[in-house]
Amino acid sequence: MQWLDLAVLAGVAVTFVGLALLQRRRVNFSWLTLSALGVGIPIGLLAQGHSDYIEPIGRIYINVLLACVAPLVVVSIIAAIASLGTIEKLQTVGLRSVGWLLLSNALGVIVALGLALAVGTGRGVNEELGGEELSVLENSVQDFPSVVVGFFPVNIIGDLGANRIIPIIIVSVTLAVAYLASARKDPAKVEPFRRGVEALRIVIFKAVGFVIKLTPYAIVALTASVVANTTNLGDKFWSLLGLLALAWIACFAHAFLVNGVILRVFADVSPLAFFRKIIPAQVTAFTTQSSVGTLPVTTTVLTRRVGVHPEVAHFTAPLGTTIGMPGCSGIWPILIAVWGINAYGIPYTAQDYLVLALLATIVSIGVAGVPGTATVAAATVLAAAGLPLEFIAVTLPISVIADMARTMNNVTAAAVSATVVAKQTGFLDREIFEGRAEFVDEADGLADVVSGTTPHAAAGDASQDPGDGPPGSDHSKPSDDTPVPTGAPTLATTP
Repeated sequence: MQWLDLAVLAGVAVTFVGLALLQRRRVNFSWLTLSALGVGIPIGLLAQGHSDYIEPIGRIYINVLLACVAPLVVVSIIAAIASLGTIEKLQTVGLRSVGWLLLSNALGVIVALGLALAVGTGRGVNEELGGEELSVLENSVQDFPSVVVGFFPVNIIGDLGANRIIPIIIVSVTLAVAYLASARKDPAKVEPFRRGVEALRIVIFKAVGFVIKLTPYAIVALTASVVANTTNLGDKFWSLLGLLALAWIACFAHAFLVNGVILRVFADVSPLAFFRKIIPAQVTAFTTQSSVGTLPVTTTVLTRRVGVHPEVAHFTAPLGTTIGMPGCSGIWPILIAVWGINAYGIPYTAQDYLVLALLATIVSIGVAGVPGTATVAAATVLAAAGLPLEFIAVTLPISVIADMARTMNNVTAAAVSATVVAKQTGFLDREIFEGRAEFVDEADGLADVVSGTTPHAAAGDASQDPGDGPPGSDHSKPSDDTPVPTGAPTLATTP
């Protein structure tokens, strides 16, 4: 019997009781997640080498959360596009989403390259090539044509099971566009399809709400496990520790400083208010290290706190788990490359660095938002740039810790891109963002999770400005004598 492992499990169980009591008192979800993170760190420090009994808790939560992703993406995209009414609106939202996600990754590449060159990360290490096993990394390299071919579905059941987001998005968009085209000719015949999707959306959102409520508990176990299993970095400790610190600095600088400027200039919203609203998604990403796994939380805070219309939130955010991803696809490959170039004394010119930056931007298209993504992205970038994969093998001991900041940055960038797209297309509701109204969808089971309050029906909102939301959207204020359809998301003034 491993008594120390049992003692750690007992400590986590006591923490769960405390979180349950706070949850019953309707403590804000952001404070719950932050508290869970704060408690998990000291538990992990005390549990060095004795986390065997708490690791399954985190793994089970991530598995359940990932199981929600594919059905959530399918019903959300089809329902959102069906409510758009026209294919032209879809084209506008889609093109802007891809553009902003790629731009976000390009800015991440610039931040990482600038910091790495300024600091001179890797200098003085004086490593020699040939000391690491590379067979596993060589299998991780993805050539660009294969990545593009992988965008398109072969077996949709297999794609759903593997959470391949781009094929899932393509199939969902195709079905939704087919519905719009059919509805133009004979809306009565395809109306059962729309109602069926809406009913499925209500049920799936309710189920996802149950899972999201478990997030603070899982964060305790996940954080404690990561801290408890932090390995010795070896002889290159200080250099790798510096690279780890640089990765965190670059990710946080991009997540908050770069995105803060984007929010202020292109979305015309307060960056501080925005970041306060998306804390649950950031903390969930930080601890689960999965952009895809965080997706249910991301879309929830976007619609119910930020005021991004579901038509944008449920399209751009899922797309952001596989396109862009500046933390894993931009910042990390660049930092590893510069560290290795300096550590191994490889000659590199300004033109070479430019090519490296372009490759890091391109590779971000189609990278899966799951743990281990950064290693695949880095292997692909380095192989395309002709750099040794040994750079990655040497830095693997710090990759898990770096992944916490990387994933937080990925999710933040996707949320910011969705907010900018919503603002530019007229789908950002300032009444919700500024706290004068709340998004209410009584049937989906998510609103009460992130707000700590029970949703209530709308009965007209005198403060709503019809110009803030898109005409005919679910965010529009119903008149006092207009019945509200059952399950339709509406606005209600906050008490």
